[in-house]
Amino acid sequence: METIKGRIDESILVCVHYGPNGERLIKRGCSIAKMLGCPLYILTVDTKPFDEMDAEKTFYIDSWKQLAEDHNATEFIIKDNEKRPVSKVIAEVARDKHVSQIILGQTAQSRWEQITKGSLINTLLHDIPFVDLHIISVTRYIRNENGQFQRGTRAYITKEGEQYRLSFKHSPEVDYEGIFFKEQGTDFDNGIFKFMKDREMFKVRVTDGIVKELKKVEMNVDYEHESKS
Repeated sequence: METIKGRIDESILVCVHYGPNGERLIKRGCSIAKMLGCPLYILTVDTKPFDEMDAEKTFYIDSWKQLAEDHNATEFIIKDNEKRPVSKVIAEVARDKHVSQIILGQTAQSRWEQITKGSLINTLLHDIPFVDLHIISVTRYIRNENGQFQRGTRAYITKEGEQYRLSFKHSPEVDYEGIFFKEQGTDFDNGIFKFMKDREMFKVRVTDGIVKELKKVEMNVDYEHESKS
């Protein structure tokens, strides 16, 4: 059941797609919703039915659901098996939930890259002129100082003594399940492992398939610029 918060004249909709940026967009929406004391909705759209989504997509959806719960979001909305243009789906949800502000990520993935182009923005402004649009510039991949990481793949870490070993096959001994982002240009399992721990998202360093400690690392990701229509 939805929990309706203090103000009914404001309502926030965060639109997220797969990749390392959804968490930041959700947290941005949560901050605005908390400040305004208003309902918060989180929306993701996919052309495939939910039961046909791959492991990486389901991982992100599970992570977003957990974030939504942790931040007392009003509702997490999945529009799967969706054939309509993304803008039409966003507009429909915005009208149904009486949304006044929408947060979108500027991303190069799939159809969602069109959101940041003028024609799509104009479509949204035409279809839902009563809504403020927040376009947040994000990157498609996690980046580091030497370049960027490959797309994430489902992976696991298992404790061995004082450290953890990375694997790509599930077993009963697995301690954490998550997504591994491998560094470009290496034949070894070097990169970042992203997972949920104690209801919080962690990113830890992997070197030659080993996580020496569950210590958070911060990546240099340039997605702080925001524009508003």
